[in-house]
Amino acid sequence: MPESKTRRQARRQVDPAASTERKPLPLWYKIIMFGTMILGLLWVVTYYITQAMFPIMNIGGWNIVIGFGIAMVGFFMTTRWH
Repeated sequence: MPESKTRRQARRQVDPAASTERKPLPLWYKIIMFGTMILGLLWVVTYYITQAMFPIMNIGGWNIVIGFGIAMVGFFMTTRWH
């Protein structure tokens, strides 16, 4: 059976979960989020441009894993962005 409008309004006023507001993310969070994505991209690009001489020469192909790992931290942080 359908509820009346007054009953629905009364339930909304009592429900604390319905009244919670999402606060915007702080500026430092956004800076770190975009910074890690850019840093990971620069890590991989540097590896390819320098033909495996930089950022860390002795680990070879693991530089790609490190670069994508750093970028993924930034991408995982975007799940909280609203």
